[in-house]
Amino acid sequence: MNRRTLPALLTAGLLLSACTGTGGASKGADAKAPDDPSKVSGTIKVLTVRTDLVQDGTLKKYADAFRETYPNVKVEFEGLTNYEAEVKIRMNTENYGDVLLIPAVIKKSDYPKFFASLGTQAERAAKYRFTDFTTVGGKVYGQSPVGVTPGFLYNKRIWQEAGITDWPTTPAEFITALKAIKSKTDADPYYTNFAAQWPLTSWTYVNGSVGCDTGATTKLVESDPWAKGADLRVGDTLLYDIVHDGLAEKDPTTTNWEASKPRLAKGQIATQWLGTWAIVQFQDAAKKAGVDPADIGFMPFPAQVDGKFCAVVGPDYNQAVNVHSEHKEAARAWIDWFTDKSGYADDNLAISPLKNAPLPAVLQPYEEAGVKFIEVDDSAGAQLKLVDTESEVGIYAPDYRQDLVDLARGARKGSLDDFLGDLGKRWTEAQQSVGTR
Repeated sequence: MNRRTLPALLTAGLLLSACTGTGGASKGADAKAPDDPSKVSGTIKVLTVRTDLVQDGTLKKYADAFRETYPNVKVEFEGLTNYEAEVKIRMNTENYGDVLLIPAVIKKSDYPKFFASLGTQAERAAKYRFTDFTTVGGKVYGQSPVGVTPGFLYNKRIWQEAGITDWPTTPAEFITALKAIKSKTDADPYYTNFAAQWPLTSWTYVNGSVGCDTGATTKLVESDPWAKGADLRVGDTLLYDIVHDGLAEKDPTTTNWEASKPRLAKGQIATQWLGTWAIVQFQDAAKKAGVDPADIGFMPFPAQVDGKFCAVVGPDYNQAVNVHSEHKEAARAWIDWFTDKSGYADDNLAISPLKNAPLPAVLQPYEEAGVKFIEVDDSAGAQLKLVDTESEVGIYAPDYRQDLVDLARGARKGSLDDFLGDLGKRWTEAQQSVGTR
């Protein structure tokens, strides 16, 4: 796996309330930062979704650098292809690594049962972004080593050949641009990556960007996400229109995620909605294909507030310390070092979780265009999971957007209004059931 399993992407995934496990501790514990690196010892296992970095030795290089500061700590990695499913099972025991990525299926209120605290939010928020995403009872239980923002990866050469030099500012302008690409180039204007499924979940992360609203998560909890003008309705309507107007690949069921990287790099595909995490992968694909990696561009969702684009910045998977670990100090040392000193964010052209760090160079066009970066308040994140589960909509799962694409291409009967109306009905009924509306 060499991409974000968004979810994380930006907050979470499906809630399986049964996943409180038998391995959870009855009381919380702290993983304190060590004072003297030479006195920290032990072998720790780090669970990761980055199977590619395990296989190519990249993570070992990080571990070797870590041991220059912590010579008595040995770091072992285990890459899991189906991370969420495998770790959920392990968390019914006490053996789920020393450091792990917090699975989206774990209820936020249960974090103290499974993870050791990294400190108070008041303390950590002074230095790090995204602390509210893992805060329970004033304590922080996880830290993401990178921040991400969603957007369109695109081939700049193809867009220019179609005569488009400025980023579209509305969904209608975006559709017009894709039509120009279709008529003036040989590229597929847009690629859904339908068969891989997970890329479709990225469309949930238009939430907050459309309305430039830091309270977007709370709105999901309290109102209809598919009401007229609501962020998710705007995003889902754009996806529908792209497919309905014949601006995506001919047969979505035959898409291929890995193949889409060199195809976009070479200009056979013009555009995909993903996130900053994917930029380095597509640039690497360009290098391997012998084309200019500078052709890989990144643009915000086509919506503006007061004449400015907005981009939501949020955490990738958060690293945490197993509350049962016998080497909590060493595990905490790894998380701190990997976040602060490893250079992982820079290596992945990602946004640093450190508040005083500059934006990566790949986002310089955003800065030049005056794009406003916002962080969405996640204090209602736990309630959002409850509503999503009760509604059975699955805003962080691919299913309903696969249905949306099928509807748009004529493989499913019905109208867009009825489809989105049904989602809204199920969602608002769930809000009433769990008491958020």
